[in-house]
Amino acid sequence: MSTNARQAAVEAIVTDKPRTPSTNGQGLQGRLPSLFGSLVFSDAVQRQRLPKSVYQTLRRTIDAGDELDPKIADSVANAMKDWAIEHNATHFTHWFQPMTGLTAQKHDSFINQTADGRAILEFSGKELIKGEPDASSFPSGGIRATFEARGYTAWDPTSPAFLRVTSHGSTLVIPTAFASWTGEALDKKTPLLRSCEAIGKQSVRLLHLLGEKAVTKVYPTTGPEQEYFLIDRRFHALRPDLVACGRTLFGARPPKGQELEDHYFGTIPERVLAFMMDLEVELWKLGIPIKTRHNEVAPSQFELAPIFEQVTVATDHNMLTMEVLKDVAGRHGMACLLAEKPFAGVNGSGKHNNWSLADNLGNNLLEPGSTPHDNLKFIVFLSAIIRAVDLHQDLVRASVATAGNDHRLGANEAPPAIVSIFVGSQLEDVLDSLIETRAPKASGGPEMRLGVNTLPPLPRDTSDRNRTSPFAFTGNKFEFRAVGASQSIAYPNIVLNTIVAESLDYFSTEIEKRGGAGDRREVIAALVRETLKKHKRILFSGDNYSTEWVAEAEKRGLLNLRDTPAALASFASPTNTAMFDAYHVFSPRECESRATVLNRMYAHRVSVEALSMRDIASTMILPAAMMCQKRVADSIQSVINVNPQADLKSQRELLAQITDAINKLRTATGEISKARHAAEETKGNDNAIAHAFRDILIPVMNRVREQADLLEQIVDDDLWPLPKYREILFVH
Repeated sequence: MSTNARQAAVEAIVTDKPRTPSTNGQGLQGRLPSLFGSLVFSDAVQRQRLPKSVYQTLRRTIDAGDELDPKIADSVANAMKDWAIEHNATHFTHWFQPMTGLTAQKHDSFINQTADGRAILEFSGKELIKGEPDASSFPSGGIRATFEARGYTAWDPTSPAFLRVTSHGSTLVIPTAFASWTGEALDKKTPLLRSCEAIGKQSVRLLHLLGEKAVTKVYPTTGPEQEYFLIDRRFHALRPDLVACGRTLFGARPPKGQELEDHYFGTIPERVLAFMMDLEVELWKLGIPIKTRHNEVAPSQFELAPIFEQVTVATDHNMLTMEVLKDVAGRHGMACLLAEKPFAGVNGSGKHNNWSLADNLGNNLLEPGSTPHDNLKFIVFLSAIIRAVDLHQDLVRASVATAGNDHRLGANEAPPAIVSIFVGSQLEDVLDSLIETRAPKASGGPEMRLGVNTLPPLPRDTSDRNRTSPFAFTGNKFEFRAVGASQSIAYPNIVLNTIVAESLDYFSTEIEKRGGAGDRREVIAALVRETLKKHKRILFSGDNYSTEWVAEAEKRGLLNLRDTPAALASFASPTNTAMFDAYHVFSPRECESRATVLNRMYAHRVSVEALSMRDIASTMILPAAMMCQKRVADSIQSVINVNPQADLKSQRELLAQITDAINKLRTATGEISKARHAAEETKGNDNAIAHAFRDILIPVMNRVREQADLLEQIVDDDLWPLPKYREILFVH
């Protein structure tokens, strides 16, 4: 049955006609300006529908960070309701981001009943501001006990409400924070908002010391590039590991992978392009500014990239993007895989978090200008960031630590687990010149000429890109490349915001302490020089994949936290807990809870994968292998019956190879349950248990896979029950 299902899936895919995108490009260009954000309760909609005084009060909260005035809630709620009903909405939901790493929602209708039994549609300010979902079944890391169910969602006015539209109707979706009855954060949104306030406050303080008194607000921005795989959903349904775990637990390398480098930036397959066109329209309607689409390196891998937005909005938009990716893929008969390493032997998927800082005057604080050595503001902020990353390598690494990302980090498409910063040769020389108090070297010129008269000269960037660096400066932003594809970008940005806020605080305090009220340039120059000299070890412009860098990093004293249990060991250390608490991002209990949840999520993920591996090996792979074993044995016996003197050395060797692999697979599969139990019974805290799952269970899983993948290359193709990589990745 499995074989027939595999063959039927391949045949059906080959004969399927690509679906035409619903828009089909007809008149889309003219409609795009009005289409963009059409499902969002945006600033334009608010200005149109709210009383002027209410609108102005709300904008002061959104733009200037003023405290939300509850008195405007009824007016805003009524306008939201009327707008949503006009778009066929019957329900509203508070949309939040618990510590699962996903989103959550509970839908309530607008219906209320009158005394005479009639139905009316109402939505109050109280319902807008606060919801009450059950908090007991979400991970809390010890903040809430199982029997303590009460939790609250709180409206986040800085992220606009929007509509999720299906063929059955619409739902008004209200982005919210999520907190316990004690007021402690149970989500990722609340600490992200706190971290934005922290870095904004410290940035404004430092800018004022630099003489930029007109700046009243600074906020972090990001444009998270999203990588993903698309495969036919018939293959997906035939792979229990993909269904349960999001990645393949078995799979021999196909004869062709990505060696020919023929997929990267190649022609987008017609079926995939139809999906992308529908996807972009859906995202544009939701106000998500998707800009770029292209083939990625691995076969069946793709990427999209948005325009920069404020970090909190970008985080909501990225969570929504992942949901829409899966929805639209399903409409096109495909499955979207967001796991960091869904297939062994080819590139995995990341989410490059392009992080920067902007002020209320429209300036990018990480814009170096044409002469970065003369740009005091840029140099000060750059030096503060270098200090922050060097001092807090453990937190930067921990912010991207997941079981899925462990399979990707350090491979050919992802940076290693060692945290370092790339700034490029020109900028590195500028920093060296500041340390050495000399003039920087001349740059390589403003233009590149390509040696062909008909080709125009191109403006030259200040540096090349280093795709092996985990934290690379790319012109006017830092690209944090280590973030995993399935991750929320909340934790990476919480960490970046907080550690940079601490560093900016340090700079401001030192300037105030050393400089008095006069000209502070000499004081600032000395502080920058001192900081760069102390933290220059974190800068590296070479090949981060090389073994030489591992040795050099160790020599410099940099951390090499190779996997998630190692990376999470110090997440809630006294030093880190004190820093988060000082900037009101995590209280000590909230910080400890995050460490607990992250460690448990790692153990749960490994456990689910191990049990899935055991079941697939026992009920699908071993039976297929034994059928093949019987075929070979029957074939040998048939030949002996006809010709007892026949030379059957090769056939006997094949039978012995199959038998040996079956025995080893059965033995290793039988060890999974024992290893899992031993890991669960480990004494100690949650990090100790995570270490046990890594040290006890994963080696057994590796042995199971080794034998199963060997059998895949021996067992008759018509007997093999799982779609193979050669089919999944190349049959569209």
